[in-house]
Amino acid sequence: MRIWAIILATALLGACGSRGDLTPPEGASLPVAPQGTETQPNAEELLERDALAAPERSVELRRRSEEREDDPFDLPPE
Repeated sequence: MRIWAIILATALLGACGSRGDLTPPEGASLPVAPQGTETQPNAEELLERDALAAPERSVELRRRSEEREDDPFDLPPE
């Protein structure tokens, strides 16, 4: 019975999220337009990440094990 109560509480808590449009709180406004632009970005445009905030992975992962090269800086502790 206790497990069902936890499952029900979790389902109700997960269902209380809002999916409406983002708006600034009452009495506040969106940030001013960036210098050099003529239009003020809306809330959705402000949430978009640029390439520097979320770079794509450019490293190819190793597919099989390989021998490591000697590292001259990998010294034992003194």
